[in-house]
Amino acid sequence: MDARDVRFQRVGLLGIGAFTQALMRHLRRDGAEVLTYLTRDYGHEGPRQEGPCVSNLEVPDPCPVFGAWKPDFLVPMSLEWALKPWTADLMALGIPILCPTGEGLRLERERGFARDLCQRHGIPFPRSHHVPTRAEAETLVRREKRPFVVKNPLCSPTSPIHTIVCETPEDTLAWLPRVDDAEGIFLQEYLGRREAGHIALVSDGQIHSLVTNQEYKRAFDGNRGIVAGAPLGGLVERDPGDRYGLARELLAPLEPWFREVGFRGPVQVTAIRHDDRWHVLEYNVRLGVTSGPMIASMLANPLDTFGRCALGLPLSPRWRSGREFGCNLTLAGYGYPFTQLIGPRVPVTVDGTFEGEVWWQEVARSPLGGLEATGHRIADVTALAGTMDEAIARAYADIRRIRSLGSYHRTDVGRSLWPPGNP
Repeated sequence: MDARDVRFQRVGLLGIGAFTQALMRHLRRDGAEVLTYLTRDYGHEGPRQEGPCVSNLEVPDPCPVFGAWKPDFLVPMSLEWALKPWTADLMALGIPILCPTGEGLRLERERGFARDLCQRHGIPFPRSHHVPTRAEAETLVRREKRPFVVKNPLCSPTSPIHTIVCETPEDTLAWLPRVDDAEGIFLQEYLGRREAGHIALVSDGQIHSLVTNQEYKRAFDGNRGIVAGAPLGGLVERDPGDRYGLARELLAPLEPWFREVGFRGPVQVTAIRHDDRWHVLEYNVRLGVTSGPMIASMLANPLDTFGRCALGLPLSPRWRSGREFGCNLTLAGYGYPFTQLIGPRVPVTVDGTFEGEVWWQEVARSPLGGLEATGHRIADVTALAGTMDEAIARAYADIRRIRSLGSYHRTDVGRSLWPPGNP
């Protein structure tokens, strides 16, 4: 069959919560049949509103599910799919996956690999060190007298260390005795707050820029508080022309490597502006929990675009008019981001009709038929518009319609860190 005639009908997803629900809806609207394997024991309500789901609590291995249903391609919402006992069996089914495998997966999985790759291709990367123990990390910080971001050397949802951004050497030394060095420690020099990201698809050896994005990772207004487990907000700007130079400086030099390893799938680079240059902080090889749903909504042909990328075919993304900018806001529940605090299952209510879209995260049906909070992240709202100001205003109008006791959201998304390169 001619590659131009390839058509897609069935899509299997692996994930949970708001971001899985969003992608299910956007693919379904584009004509797809969807089936989701729920990979964790929470966040089931949202995806179940969009289509058939199979829980890992009922079926521990997704291979029989997808082997029988035969999707045209799979979309994993997290890196964890590649770290399961059933991973090899899933890949053996031969179903195309919208995620690189093999060497390509190492770009996100192994921080030292990404650093070394950048060095080989002349891409700026902060000074960084992989040390085996806390004691050696403390010795290094005292010797270099500079602040470091503390990361786990291997990236996964269950990493012993979740990123700790330290802005002084003293901050770094205060945190190091508390980290779990079971997999070692990756120290990356802190270079400030002028952060931004860019998301592209790589297919048929070509890089296709999609959006430039910003994630509001700290828990509270003013970019204060700890870096949360997932962003509290996000902005995207449609950017196939790479307006801010992130793809040109940080992705294009990797094009020969992408071809060498047969990379096909999404790639996101998160970078920091320092000394008038972009420096790579990390790469991800997924659509992204914050930006992915907005990208799918911006595209006029998400099913064809994602399917062809999973197969490594030439791409022709088409865009919807009036959706050039997007804003995502998270409604956090009781205790967040301090997840050791567990609140009661309080009601979640909605006042009026949403103008944009809402995606449910850690909620469930109550005995009375309404929704109740079951965890620390309740919902995400997204709004798209022809201007960034309009998208932000619509998102805030929607998130104010949701009420749950003890919940909160950031009220300042868009007031800092945008346009890209601003503090």
